[in-house]
Amino acid sequence: MKTLQTLLCTLALVLTAQFAQAQTATTDTKVKTKTSGETLKIKTSAVCDMCKARLEKSLAYEKGVQSAVLDVPSQVLTVTYRADKTSADKLRAAVQQTGYDADAKPADERAYTRLPDCCKKTNEVH
Repeated sequence: MKTLQTLLCTLALVLTAQFAQAQTATTDTKVKTKTSGETLKIKTSAVCDMCKARLEKSLAYEKGVQSAVLDVPSQVLTVTYRADKTSADKLRAAVQQTGYDADAKPADERAYTRLPDCCKKTNEVH
């Protein structure tokens, strides 16, 4: 009888360990697919830290965007995104709708006029 109990306990432990290991493997796979993404660099017309905050916040609300970081001195916005959720053209359009140029595409005029004066292009005549 003791041998049967010992055998059942051992079997239960082995099955529990295998189940736990299978759960861990599934979780690891999900994490890997969520963190992988495309990177896009967009040349913008942003000129100050207010522009940086505005662009990064705006892009954070775009579907599929994992991160958006603007380097103010170079005016380059680096966006990491999931290609199955959005595209480079949609991200450029989001930058334009925020009021900034996106590569060779000009900013949305209406959004640009709503920007604070410090965020407007420096070569513009007022």
